[in-house]
Amino acid sequence: MFDRYFHDIEIAIESILSNKLKSILTALGIIFGTSAVISMLAIGNGAQQEILEQIKIVGVNNIVITPSYDSSLDNIENDDNSKKSKTKKGKFSPGLTMKDLKAIKQVIPSVNKITPKIVTNSFIVQNGKRISAKVIGINNDYFDVYNINIDKGNRFNKHQTKEGMPICIIGSNISSKIFSNVNPINQYIKFDHVWLKVVGVLKKSEVSSSAAENAGVDLVNDNVFIPAQTMLLRYKNNALINSKNLGGGFFFSFSGSSKKSVSKNRNQLDKIIVQVKETEQLTTTTEVLNRMLLRRHMEVKDFEISVPELLLKQQQRTKDIFNIVLGAIAGISLIVGGIGIMNIMFATVMERIKEIGIRLALGAKKADIIAQFLAEAILISVSGGLIGVLCGVVFSKLITKFAGILTIISPGSIIVAFGVSAIIGVIFGISPAKRAAQKDPIESLRYE
Repeated sequence: MFDRYFHDIEIAIESILSNKLKSILTALGIIFGTSAVISMLAIGNGAQQEILEQIKIVGVNNIVITPSYDSSLDNIENDDNSKKSKTKKGKFSPGLTMKDLKAIKQVIPSVNKITPKIVTNSFIVQNGKRISAKVIGINNDYFDVYNINIDKGNRFNKHQTKEGMPICIIGSNISSKIFSNVNPINQYIKFDHVWLKVVGVLKKSEVSSSAAENAGVDLVNDNVFIPAQTMLLRYKNNALINSKNLGGGFFFSFSGSSKKSVSKNRNQLDKIIVQVKETEQLTTTTEVLNRMLLRRHMEVKDFEISVPELLLKQQQRTKDIFNIVLGAIAGISLIVGGIGIMNIMFATVMERIKEIGIRLALGAKKADIIAQFLAEAILISVSGGLIGVLCGVVFSKLITKFAGILTIISPGSIIVAFGVSAIIGVIFGISPAKRAAQKDPIESLRYE
């Protein structure tokens, strides 16, 4: 019994090989459909991976508070202008300060971790080497919030944090550039005008600079971290610079010269990062933070609150919808390819009516005719599916190389695309095969 069906399959293979061009053209729809499905699913997987990496970078359950500037308070040169600005504004806000951070930590019970962030740029000098770098003032919660690990040394202790000691934790790239041949722990680097003692080195992060930039976070490998109090005491404290205690808006530089302050930034902190205990608490905590800061800032909206994780998840949902649409279009192309197979197989049946009559007259059963034509349809669709898989993998690689879009090919997408192409061969090959088996042998032999 099985020998008969093997013989039918052999006849189907001979028919395909004897009509190579027609078979290739028939399979084109399946080839392009399968490759399109694999490429679209690869783009979707790549987008999802990028979002997950960005969520990992920005941290889980984080809320970021950043200051926003009001131009009506800029370029205050004398008391009269100051009064005009205050009148225009109505109320004056002290900006984002350490007092805000302490109040948030004490009042809001859903807060798990909270850290300030103050940034300044300059150069690191050590043993004749000079490299540009960024120094960031933080507390130890920063490392927990962003899942940053210490490779060598230790974090800041309570005394160092409270007293603003001249210490630092450096990134792995800074360590390799400055201390390539020695242990960096307890060594000193000069940043701007202050010598900082190295107490720790961060574990190297594998996150790319572009991914970190897209996520709005700092790449830890190239940065220097110091206690926030150290930053405020020894480098940068906008709250003091803008105070009337400095003489009516004058800024005194380290060289002894003075000039009128035109600083737009009166905020002591560049950011406050708040990590809540549970994801479900993000929305309510954001609302409480907004009301609390408004009250502390005299109802002046000089800050912005964002939830990076929620924004990224919304972005992921948008991409998912887009990928579903693209996948549906690719699926339609597969169906169109199946319809093409069915049409060609119907035409093939009409061309080979006499052959069908001869086989039936020689003792072939209807099941043999069905097996022959169904085998042809399945072989074409399976061959097209295999070629389509190969093309889909190649297209995905080309998209990544030339378009810069991350694509990830999963075994599941290959199985789905190939399986659908094979199923389409069966579904759209049955009708022509049955039509061929229903031919009357006598009428088929008379057909010219």
